[in-house]
Amino acid sequence: MDILFCGNDKVFDGVLTAGLSIVRRLEKPRPLTVHIFTMELTRVSPNYLPMTQAHADRIEAALRRHNPQTKVILYDVTDSYEKHLKENANEDCYCSPYTLLRLLADLYPLPDKLLYLDADVMACKDIGLLYDQDVSAVEYAAARDHYGHFLVSPNYINAGVLLFNMKRCRETGIFEKARELIRVKKLMFADQSALIRSTTKKKMLPHIFNDQKFLYKNTVIRHFSKRLFYLPYPHTENIKQWHVDKVHQKFGYTCFDDILEEYLQVKDREVTLV
Repeated sequence: MDILFCGNDKVFDGVLTAGLSIVRRLEKPRPLTVHIFTMELTRVSPNYLPMTQAHADRIEAALRRHNPQTKVILYDVTDSYEKHLKENANEDCYCSPYTLLRLLADLYPLPDKLLYLDADVMACKDIGLLYDQDVSAVEYAAARDHYGHFLVSPNYINAGVLLFNMKRCRETGIFEKARELIRVKKLMFADQSALIRSTTKKKMLPHIFNDQKFLYKNTVIRHFSKRLFYLPYPHTENIKQWHVDKVHQKFGYTCFDDILEEYLQVKDREVTLV
């Protein structure tokens, strides 16, 4: 399996927790390569520093304890970003420019089948249930966006979980078309909107592969995206899986405790080393 994450050094907590959930929920060991796109973009913000190799190595060590056939590859894509997306119309988008990095995937020697994941996801079951889906006839497979499929269109997808057929994507030029849109047009949801507008053919997946609001018995991936709460008054909160206390207090989840306990142990070891 090949999985892609994107982000700066602050994405460490997300990739570590998501990665631990993946390897701990595998029914049996299997080869796993975690690809991480990162970049330095301090011209936009002093906080936009690349993930360090030390952090990538720490993630690899933690995952290999459960799945020895795991490796983590860190890519500094700064030059590619500056060449293809520098000062684009969406560089100040609603999250960060790092969400745009997946649009560079066709420029690197990635395998023909690639699972892109936002860092704020947790595997609840064997992720092979998703990865082994047939995407041979499409550019990618994705689940509906929880709010967007009501507010925008019935098949409006959430781009936080995307199973790419990279061979087909290179043939249709979906990433190149999306980059061009990003460069010249301000879009509501940046790269998500650009990918949707550039799609030739996609496969719709059941919500269990990207549950953005609730956790069901058959959920494969729980996506901790920003959520609307109604009590004590209508408001949104952006609770991530590494916000351990809030995961317990707000959601009442205990099913991730084994993963989060190990995450905290790894973090403690990091603090001790520093």
